[in-house]
Amino acid sequence: MKLNKNIVKKLTKKKLKISFAESCTGGMLSSSITSVSGSSKVFNLGLVTYSDESKIKILKVSKKIIKKYGAVSEQVCQAMVTNISRIAKTKMSVSVTGIAGPGGDSKKKPVGLVYIGIKKGNKISINKYLFKNKGRLYIQKTTVNKCLRLLLSILE
Repeated sequence: MKLNKNIVKKLTKKKLKISFAESCTGGMLSSSITSVSGSSKVFNLGLVTYSDESKIKILKVSKKIIKKYGAVSEQVCQAMVTNISRIAKTKMSVSVTGIAGPGGDSKKKPVGLVYIGIKKGNKISINKYLFKNKGRLYIQKTTVNKCLRLLLSILE
């Protein structure tokens, strides 16, 4: 069974709703779940907060946190997952922020650096990854796949 179908099945069985706050994946994560028949029972909200401005205005991520740590950081990822959970009123939430490239990188934050935050109930885990720089689409798809695998492991 495909990861996304398995996740929808498990969320349905556990009567859990899920929400996403995406940046570098541009809605691919939400799309992977909503492509599954029956996902309307579990999918509540997906926001693509690509710009710093949208993270601040819509997700209510503190401007100070973004200024101090940068949009691609553990701190911003945590604020994103906490705030989407509150906005959507869901027990499960995922946030993604990263650098898909080909530009926008630095020595400290190379292309392929991604943070994935998952919140279930009151438990939050923030995971840092450095995916191979095999192009923008590769990084986005790899990030979505990693999110789905993390979600599945938490749901089992």
